[in-house]
Amino acid sequence: MGPHPAVAAIRLAVRRVLHDVLTELTDRPRTPSGAFPCADPRTGAGTPPLVLVACSGGADSMALASALAFEAPKLGIRAGGITVDHGLQDGSDQRAAEVVIRMTALGLDPVESVAVRVGRDGGPEAAARDARYGALDEAADRLGAAAVLLGHTRDDQAETVLLGLARGSGIRSLSGMPEVSGGPGGPGRGHRYRRPFLQVDRQTARKACMVQSLAVWDDPHNMDPAYTRSRLRHEGLPALEKALGKGVVEALARTAQLSRDDADALDAWAAEAEGGVRDEDGRLECAKLYALPPAVRRRVLRRAVVAAGSPAGSLFARHIEEVDRLITGWRGQGAINLPGRVEAQRQGGRLVIRQG
Repeated sequence: MGPHPAVAAIRLAVRRVLHDVLTELTDRPRTPSGAFPCADPRTGAGTPPLVLVACSGGADSMALASALAFEAPKLGIRAGGITVDHGLQDGSDQRAAEVVIRMTALGLDPVESVAVRVGRDGGPEAAARDARYGALDEAADRLGAAAVLLGHTRDDQAETVLLGLARGSGIRSLSGMPEVSGGPGGPGRGHRYRRPFLQVDRQTARKACMVQSLAVWDDPHNMDPAYTRSRLRHEGLPALEKALGKGVVEALARTAQLSRDDADALDAWAAEAEGGVRDEDGRLECAKLYALPPAVRRRVLRRAVVAAGSPAGSLFARHIEEVDRLITGWRGQGAINLPGRVEAQRQGGRLVIRQG
């Protein structure tokens, strides 16, 4: 008899991602010594690639860790784990130590606990996320990992789409979390972060832990109504399902994928159009910008503002709308102040964007 359906579902999801990782590694040029580019240089050629799981000890990430431990050896992949101690709760270091023990018991190696200091920029949730990804980036670089698996589920995706909708941030926010990303740690990360469970619901992951007798830890922050995502999870989504019927989570996940496809196409269009709206000195020409479709024009403007030094994470739709009015609603208004001490100003039919 085969594994429980929930266990089979999570293993299949992880197997597919590991096959993708191996395919990409095979397609990359090797180093002169014959090693994979991601391999730990200390171990030399022939070292099997390493894939890490980011594990909090919760049901989603423990299910992911168990599936990685089962599938990776069959494909000749080393499987390890990282847990991040945010230091936000009493006993968080003990919890991290317990997660290390659980991952080690699954057969993962190497396994590490990394302590971080969470700042305040962007609010508590954003600050914790930034600290977490910083720690994961550092560990992946140091260990030479080919990929880091994250346990976000279809339910997490639905919540992300609704949060984006509430912010009114446009189609990119509605696209939710990508299956593959380089993370926020800067360029050169490639396709480091993988989310195998975006088509797996949270209940399946929890069921997989139960039938495998895996101990899980439920973060009290996930129940704290002080956090927006927690309120959405325990109040907002249940209310939507009550009003609209079952299937809301699946519909939101589909919306994310459709929105991502559209956003990717528009981003590509904007990147191609940007060169055609600049003069010989590289300045943006307002008349040519005006002729672009609004969705493309705003993307060109956002790219220009970020290139001038405005942090992408602090740049919102309302900022770009203000800059856009210098093109579409010109009434002689003055410079627009933007995050990162960047200002946008219309001068002689040109849009000048620079740090002031």
